Amino acid sequence: MPIAELLEEVRHTMRARRLSLHTERTYLDYIRRFIRYHNRRHPRSLGAAEVRAFLSYLAVEENVAAATQNVAFNALLFLYREVLHIELTDLGATDRARRPARLPVVFSPAEVAALLSHLSGPPHLMASLLYGSGLRLMECVRLRVKDVDFASGQIIVRDGEGQKDRHTLLPRTLVGPLREQLQRARQRYDEDRADHCAGVYLPPALAHKYPRAGSQWPWQWVFPSSRLAIDPRSGVSRRHHISPDALQRAVKKAIHEAGLPKTGSCHTLRHSFATHLLENHYDIRTVQELLGHKDVSTTMIYTHVLNKPGLPVRSPLDG
Repeated sequence: MPIAELLEEVRHTMRARRLSLHTERTYLDYIRRFIRYHNRRHPRSLGAAEVRAFLSYLAVEENVAAATQNVAFNALLFLYREVLHIELTDLGATDRARRPARLPVVFSPAEVAALLSHLSGPPHLMASLLYGSGLRLMECVRLRVKDVDFASGQIIVRDGEGQKDRHTLLPRTLVGPLREQLQRARQRYDEDRADHCAGVYLPPALAHKYPRAGSQWPWQWVFPSSRLAIDPRSGVSRRHHISPDALQRAVKKAIHEAGLPKTGSCHTLRHSFATHLLENHYDIRTVQELLGHKDVSTTMIYTHVLNKPGLPVRSPLDG
């Protein structure tokens, strides 16, 4: 199989596995880099030794972060396991990029309030959801109408990290603003239906099983984009959700305007959600479930950034 056909097969397999478009592009990029690094030799003629050499090159020569090297490793593992059906062994001698043991940046409640005061419209509501519900950035922008449960005061997160669903809380203070946002989204939806626009994107399996669902109200985005765009997979013109970049820029600008002395981001609001729940004495297992962490050890990092001192030690200067 020529390399061009192989890359197309990788793309087809990723879409069959329902990987995101971002993951698809990233994996293909690292697979191309792997092939170029080995002088355009076909991956089938390469093996564990060549994979180790490429990953070591990224760590030593390119000086990439540990997370970046792991993404490259996962891309090559996908290529060999899922497409070439070759099991790579003996990868333990790879030079690994070091993952720094850093604590997450966390805003205080006052800092969160200051940040939100410099936002308005959908960015204000979305940032409030990141903090009030502990959503990840993409979980927020991909929120669909049917997954906001006003009756039970919950938000259902579909296809979260690890392709798992979970429930998280819907803050009571956001019920009114969310209803107003849904009214605006409904107006845009009605206009699209009158103009015979294509329905919203659905995962291929769902689109095949429910071919009309993309044009039905429950499947629409809570935060639709203001303009139509070409779907890069199907080539169809449809309305997508708000760009995550737009929310990231708005939050960065709000942090600057609020004069906060921290380098935060959208994800900092999620960190703050977890930390403040623990400060309010909620059980760590409950916080783990709300965040969607697979392992409680991931949630445990927030116990290290609580405002309360962990040791009964007084500074000698204070004496």
